[in-house]
Amino acid sequence: MIPEKHDLADEFPDLSARLNSLDKTSPEFHSAYNRYEAIDQEIIHYETEAGCSDEHLENLKKHRLKLKDQLYYQLTHP
Repeated sequence: MIPEKHDLADEFPDLSARLNSLDKTSPEFHSAYNRYEAIDQEIIHYETEAGCSDEHLENLKKHRLKLKDQLYYQLTHP
């Protein structure tokens, strides 16, 4: 299985301008977005190279989803 990168700009193409704007102007959004990107990279790393327990991988995916929901809310509620 080839892991899929979950880039927010690809996930929400209609919100990419707002994403770029918030990333530059909101420290809170920027921090959460960086955490989201880091977790996404960690998941890809574990799925392709390092491996880890299923439980740890599931927890990472749940955390990524929670961050994605928070970021989406910020993107859609100015």
